[in-house]
Amino acid sequence: MLKFILIGLALVIIALAVVVAMQPDDFRVTRSATVSAPATAVFTQVNDLHKWEAWNPWQKKDPAMRLTFSGPPAGPGASYSWAGNKEVGEGRLTITESRPGELVRLKLEFTKPFAATNTAEFTFRPEGDKTAVTWSMEGKNNYLAKALHLVMNMDKMVGGEFEKGLADMKVAAEAAPKQ
Repeated sequence: MLKFILIGLALVIIALAVVVAMQPDDFRVTRSATVSAPATAVFTQVNDLHKWEAWNPWQKKDPAMRLTFSGPPAGPGASYSWAGNKEVGEGRLTITESRPGELVRLKLEFTKPFAATNTAEFTFRPEGDKTAVTWSMEGKNNYLAKALHLVMNMDKMVGGEFEKGLADMKVAAEAAPKQ
């Protein structure tokens, strides 16, 4: 009897391992919002990392989060490292590409609670006197991430934070002095 239980358990473990291995190697999370401000005003909220305090949803999860800025104040090379509570972890964010009013691309390196490197991107599309801004993040799923995705929905979890951040960015950009 014990032999059959062990064989059954082994088969369940093998089946689970196969299901995890078959999960997608890549992920992408995307959210968009429309802001009643010109693309240059919305772009400035993202391109200047010092302005992130007004809308970064993870900074709101840990107001005591330690930030260390380096490089130029804005644009390519601008960077900050963060260290926070268990909800925000630790890592580094660096602007790798910046096209005024169009795009900001960032390298997002997590060190805690797990190591990962992702690409985040903000695009800005003028729509009359408004701007459609899209925030996306993409990366690779290692085996552990694939297993976690079986029980956690990354799109809902991270996407919900993107939605909060975009809503706060909308407020900040619409309140900024008109240029």
